Amino acid sequence: MRQKRAKSYRKQLLVYHHTFKFREPYQVIVDDQIVTASNDSSFDLAKGLERTLQAEVKVMITQCCMQALYEIGNQDAISMAKEFERRRCNHNPKDPKTPMECIESIVDINGTNKHRYIVASQDVQIRRKLRRVPGVPLVHISRAVMVMEPLSDASARVSKRMEISKLYEGLNNVKTTKKPSVSKTNDTEEKKPKQRGPKGPKGPNPLSVKKRKMDTPKDTPDTKADSSAADSNDKNNRPAKRRKRKHSSKAKSESTEETKDEAPSGDENSIGK
Repeated sequence: MRQKRAKSYRKQLLVYHHTFKFREPYQVIVDDQIVTASNDSSFDLAKGLERTLQAEVKVMITQCCMQALYEIGNQDAISMAKEFERRRCNHNPKDPKTPMECIESIVDINGTNKHRYIVASQDVQIRRKLRRVPGVPLVHISRAVMVMEPLSDASARVSKRMEISKLYEGLNNVKTTKKPSVSKTNDTEEKKPKQRGPKGPKGPNPLSVKKRKMDTPKDTPDTKADSSAADSNDKNNRPAKRRKRKHSSKAKSESTEETKDEAPSGDENSIGK
């Protein structure tokens, strides 16, 4: 299947999903003519329906359509139809109705597709009648290719009407609108509106005001006493310094005089010799 065709089929099925509440697996009603046509062209009807609808399908055939196949006498088509699920139409098997009347009776129920059937038929008259019923997807085989018909006018009108109703449903529907609770209404009644007083002069712009300098903390007598006590404790805890001995200047002068007196005596002795 081509991508454009598959995309258009997906869009149509989305409309059937949202508007007519179709769900997977899809129930597909087949008639005797599409069974014989698929048998003659060696076309797998069940796989072709799954490929076209892009979902799981449940293929069904009515008892009246089976009687039409028995009258034809095509054994291959009969054996193919026996693989499908039998849909009860509640018609007398001894006096069966035509496939068109049978399918129309189970699909068109008071002008609606109540059971959400997809009809696969080669009969042009069946498809023409079912186009008047909104919400009936129609499928047929054309040149060995399964084709899904576009949305009928009746289905398009119902879809458009439902879209318009959804737009205004939130405004007009009483159930969707929320009623105010009792507690909230009581609270609003108890609360009174606040009375505003006269407007006074406004303060200066905080951005234009010069910032105030931070004052340095001054020493108080308590802090001074604490600092002096801390200093005294530090002095007591320190180790005692070793006292250095200092020589007086008098001793230095006496030692220099003694050296001066000793020097000339030595010279005299050397001269006498």
